[in-house]
Amino acid sequence: MSKISLPLSISLIIVAGVFGLSIGYSLTPDYKNGMFDKTTMDLGRADKNLDLRYLNAMISHHRGAMLLAEPASQKTTRQEMKDLSAKILNDEPKAIDELYAWKKNWYGDTRQVKDPVVSNLGNYDDKFDLRFLNALIAHHEAGLLMTKEVKTKSSRTEVLNNADEVETFLTTTLKVFKDWRSQWYNI
Repeated sequence: MSKISLPLSISLIIVAGVFGLSIGYSLTPDYKNGMFDKTTMDLGRADKNLDLRYLNAMISHHRGAMLLAEPASQKTTRQEMKDLSAKILNDEPKAIDELYAWKKNWYGDTRQVKDPVVSNLGNYDDKFDLRFLNALIAHHEAGLLMTKEVKTKSSRTEVLNNADEVETFLTTTLKVFKDWRSQWYNI
């Protein structure tokens, strides 16, 4: 009878362990969601920090709207775009302040959220407002994914109410943006 050497035995155990872990991981719901379900912003598991991750993501989302509106407010010539930019620059800081207050009260977290990277709208030309609308449409669609996800995972009333309010706002304005894009650019 032939014996298996000790190094070969250890190698086989390691390979079997890695293979077993890989199979087990691939069968878990988290793996499937991460690999195949691209309809979420991936706020992660419904754990004690879910709401904190949502607050940080929503702060970043609101800042993204502001970062898009700032150059648009200076460059656009359409009154609708000027009014929209002014509204964003007026309203978003209030929403951000509320989210920061929750972060501090619920988690003792006073860290600032890093600004997101947003599209460079470029110089003003006949397609500037189209670029702004396209960026806002993509921005709103991403926000809707986030609100839908947190509503399936959070149990905190304030977060759920915030997600409902944000979702209603995003849905309504998304339609307006698409209507403007259609009217102005036949898209």
